[in-house]
Amino acid sequence: MALSEEPAVGAVEDPVEDRAEDAAEDAALACCASLESFGESAETKELLGRLPAVLGDRAAREGALERFRVIMDKYQEQPHLLDPHLEWMMNLLLEFVQDKKSPADLVHLAFKFLYIITKVRGYKTFLRLFPHEVADVHPVLDMFTDQNPKDHETWETRYILLLWLSVTCLIPFDFSRLDGNLHNQPGQERVSTMDRILQIAESYLVVSDKAQDAAAVLVSKFVTRPDVKQKKMASFLDWSLCTLACSSFQTIEGVVTMDGMLQALAQIFKHGKREDCLPYAATVLQCLDNCRLPDSNQTLLRKLGVKLVQRLGLTFLKPQVAKWRYQRGCRSLVAGLQLSVQSPRDPGIQTETPDSDGEDDVPEEVESVIEQLLVGLKDKDTIVRWSAAKGIGRLAGRLPRELADDVAGSVLDCFSFQETDNAWHGGCLALAELSRRGLLLPSRLPDVVTVILKALTYEEKRGACSVGSNVRDAACYVCWAFARAYEPQELKPFVAAISSALVIAAVFDRDVNCRRAASAAFQENVGRQGTFPHGIDILTTADYFTVGNRSNCFLVISTFIAGFPEYTQPMIDHLVTMKINHWDGAIRELSAKALRNLAQRAPEHSTRHVFPRLLSMTQSPDLHTRHGAVLACAEVTHSLYTLAVQQGRPVSDFLDEKAVQGLKQIHQQLYDRQLYRGLGGELMRQAVCILIENLSLSKMPFRGDAVIAGWQWLINDTLRNLHLISSHSRQRIKEAAVSALAALCSEYHSGEADSTVQEELVKQYLAELQSPEEMARCGFALALGALPAFVLKGRLRQVLAGLRAVTHISPEDVSFAESRRDALKAISRICQTVGVQAEGTPDEAVCREDVAQVYCTLLGCLSDYTTDSRGDVGAWVREAAMTSLMDLTLLLARDQPELIEAPVCQQVMCRLAQQASEKIDRFRAHAARVFLALLHWDGPAIPHVPHRQELERLFPRSAVASVNWGAPSQAFPRVARLLGLPAYRYHVLLGLAVSVGGLTESTVRYSTQGLFEYMKGIQNDPQALEVFTGTLLQVFEDSLLNDRVSVPLLKMLDQMLANGCFAIFTAEENHPFCVKLLALCKEEIKKSKDVQKLRSSIAVFCGLVQFPGDVRRKVLLQLFLLLCHPFPVIRKSTASQVYEMVLTYDVVATDILDEVMAVLNCTAWDAELPVVRAQRNRLCDLLGVPRPQLVPKVTTCPLRPHGGPGAPSFSFFL
Repeated sequence: MALSEEPAVGAVEDPVEDRAEDAAEDAALACCASLESFGESAETKELLGRLPAVLGDRAAREGALERFRVIMDKYQEQPHLLDPHLEWMMNLLLEFVQDKKSPADLVHLAFKFLYIITKVRGYKTFLRLFPHEVADVHPVLDMFTDQNPKDHETWETRYILLLWLSVTCLIPFDFSRLDGNLHNQPGQERVSTMDRILQIAESYLVVSDKAQDAAAVLVSKFVTRPDVKQKKMASFLDWSLCTLACSSFQTIEGVVTMDGMLQALAQIFKHGKREDCLPYAATVLQCLDNCRLPDSNQTLLRKLGVKLVQRLGLTFLKPQVAKWRYQRGCRSLVAGLQLSVQSPRDPGIQTETPDSDGEDDVPEEVESVIEQLLVGLKDKDTIVRWSAAKGIGRLAGRLPRELADDVAGSVLDCFSFQETDNAWHGGCLALAELSRRGLLLPSRLPDVVTVILKALTYEEKRGACSVGSNVRDAACYVCWAFARAYEPQELKPFVAAISSALVIAAVFDRDVNCRRAASAAFQENVGRQGTFPHGIDILTTADYFTVGNRSNCFLVISTFIAGFPEYTQPMIDHLVTMKINHWDGAIRELSAKALRNLAQRAPEHSTRHVFPRLLSMTQSPDLHTRHGAVLACAEVTHSLYTLAVQQGRPVSDFLDEKAVQGLKQIHQQLYDRQLYRGLGGELMRQAVCILIENLSLSKMPFRGDAVIAGWQWLINDTLRNLHLISSHSRQRIKEAAVSALAALCSEYHSGEADSTVQEELVKQYLAELQSPEEMARCGFALALGALPAFVLKGRLRQVLAGLRAVTHISPEDVSFAESRRDALKAISRICQTVGVQAEGTPDEAVCREDVAQVYCTLLGCLSDYTTDSRGDVGAWVREAAMTSLMDLTLLLARDQPELIEAPVCQQVMCRLAQQASEKIDRFRAHAARVFLALLHWDGPAIPHVPHRQELERLFPRSAVASVNWGAPSQAFPRVARLLGLPAYRYHVLLGLAVSVGGLTESTVRYSTQGLFEYMKGIQNDPQALEVFTGTLLQVFEDSLLNDRVSVPLLKMLDQMLANGCFAIFTAEENHPFCVKLLALCKEEIKKSKDVQKLRSSIAVFCGLVQFPGDVRRKVLLQLFLLLCHPFPVIRKSTASQVYEMVLTYDVVATDILDEVMAVLNCTAWDAELPVVRAQRNRLCDLLGVPRPQLVPKVTTCPLRPHGGPGAPSFSFFL
């Protein structure tokens, strides 16, 4: 028998709606398809076929299950590709289920696989493939006898069995014919098949797992059968309503029970015939009202309540298609696109027909249903509102025209500003459903379009954020539905407003989902209406992907769209009205920059209407409005000045005297109202600094005016008090103040008349470099770097000396890493500003002597490894030093290459190579980029680069362009190659030591691989190995007692010794390398209390044992000394590593090996020192090592009688 999921004849489901939804789903699937077929068919068949083989192995079983899940999940977006393969997959799995010899675990495993398929494809499609002959009914029922509803491991079995049973219930035979004679033996009565199925369904409706959903499906199929509904439908509904009435949503058990009952009732009223369900509908509605589900905090219960209410409403009304509904004639996309080039056509279909069934009586219960659905539109959860909106649309399609219009009016009441955002969202969804179904007549469009335009910009501030993005998204859905629902003639009066609103939402909305929804709605209207101005041109620029980037939307796409005059003014007005005062600072800044671009598209409108409004907004009591308005004034002013320059017109053509005076008064008005103080003052300081910069660049006629002194005060006061500004906005305010200073000095402090001002400015800033506040040093250092060349003229050497002093580390400012960083940036910027002249005047340009001093400063800062509670803050200084070295070196190579001396160039390249081999990814990548920029510079080759030819061969330009130097796996194998170049070996080895001995797993792994790869290449070259070890020892000697290097270096030495990197030296007794290394290790740990360092040294000592001669005896002595270290943890660590050493290296005679290992293994090395010392001495005797002697240390004190209280005390040390 062919099975179908279509509702029975007379059922309350809307077939028109089903077909429309199915078509929409198929279209969506076709559009988003990226896979062409089920490519894993063979693998899946093999996987399912070997289920019995993996059953006994838990790991293999779980692996097979997980692999199948991964395969299926690939098709979540395109499940229809599985359809040709569903039947054979089901047959394979059901063979295991139906085989009587299959163990229970195999059956449960097969059902797990079936559930995964069901989850991906959906049970409705999968359901039809189950065996559903008469002979299948009892076997499926019998399987339920072995099921335990409380077993949480096998819920998939029960879920699939219930679905299978729901299919077998559709057999076209009376169930009584399957029972035979129920009284086979006296006193014994078997339960009928009908009762068994109903008992199973009822028992699983109250469980808390997925089986509950399948039980609801089973009930809807079973109870609505012709033979069952006569006998069992009334009793089942009575049981479910009683259960529902006795349950409470205040308890977990009650919620589970009510969930099952509501699902079952909703399914019954969906699939049952109207004449069968109508007698019970009023009773069910009354019971549902008594449950007071809208008061529940359970979203699912409220959603099911709304769903059931709408099904009841559809039951009360006859299933009919409203004759009065609006029907659009032509839905062809081609016709819509051609509409703009063809003459308007008359509608071919009557869009509004008289309502012939207005006289039909509408049951009173429908009013209650609609009221509950309208309440559901305002629910706090989206899924409830969405269900209510669909219910409104379905019911309105069966109502007379006047009542349906009343419903539309009630929906419009949701769009009141007294309502919450939930009501607005629900109202938009309902309007979309009504228009999509043709139930929103054109006579209602003026009212609807008005509220939708408001909804497209709806936003309510809540605390530090806002709500309303869902409202705007739903409003875009309404506009999308309009495109499909109405003829172009109906929407023609509203095209300008809707198109502008959608463009604004697609470009200027804060949320990416809303921008993409607006773009999709605009595209739909362009395709189906064909009346949106410049639709195709806009769509090609503002498509789904391009609107994903907010900055791109505000600054690029908006400029393009504003080129079409229909959209220019609405976009500008929207920015001024809605975005300049936005709660999000990033949106305000982007809006100001967008206004800068758009002002040039409509200069007259910007001058006459926008600018006066912005000036008035700068005095607003609202902080956000004031901040955005000042930013917008700055950007629009500079934009209009730029336009005037381009057109060769005076700026006064765009900015009259009133506007200029208004701009000049902004600072003083804010100062008089004390709006530069507090948290709001941070925003206003930044905004006014940006205003100062733009007014200066726009050459406003303020030279000699008092406002210049006010601006200068603001900049100086901001830089001086940076430490009082919150850390998250400090950097931006500092940059804004420095940029404002540069523009202000260039425009208003130039000329001989201002030499006194310039002198005072430089003097003041140099004095501030000695401020006890680090942030003040940062600000004024950058300010000095931003001064124009004419201000620095005659004062250059003084300024450079002051900045160099800031970069020096002293005990009182050791943690001022940020000030040192900014001083380096300032030095580099000054060099770029004044230029380089080898024999120039020292106070006018950077001369030969200055170059040497600057290089010395920059190279010295590469050794800044300051750390504090924030971590390696010296890395900021090193990063700035690397950038400054690059800028200075490229400047010299371009203008004065003779000033680049060979030793300096070698130091620069070697120190960069060292930074490129260290452990912090970001700074390693920066160092590598700087190194390669100097090597592959496009200008004249930088002179004196060591091993240039070898470097170009190791790092060809084409190969390194795509390397991610921040990734250890890509960086270290390449950097380690520099070990083969003598000039770079020392510094690269110094950097690698820190990386190999670091903590980050990936850094340690790949740096070690790079080092060992190089060592492998020189393993059999004694001369190369001698040179390498000499460099290694030099690094160790130079880094003695420098824990940043020495501790990781010890770890690196341990790995190298353990991996036999120096095995060639074991052939010679007392090799100089081993002797020197032992001496350095002893010196490093002398009097050390650093546990990490001591542990690392123990590992190195154990590795040195492999070398023969006196060095081995000395190493053993050091280890035995550490066996009696005052720290128990060091004693235990030493014993453990010596034990491993004895096993690894052949250093102990065979006859005493067992005894030595027994002493090491059995001694409690964390015991008291006298006990431990005895065992240590025993080891010394066994291995022939002299026992360490206790050396008395006499404490100097006044002589007293022998044995008295002041007798000399002894402290023993090793």
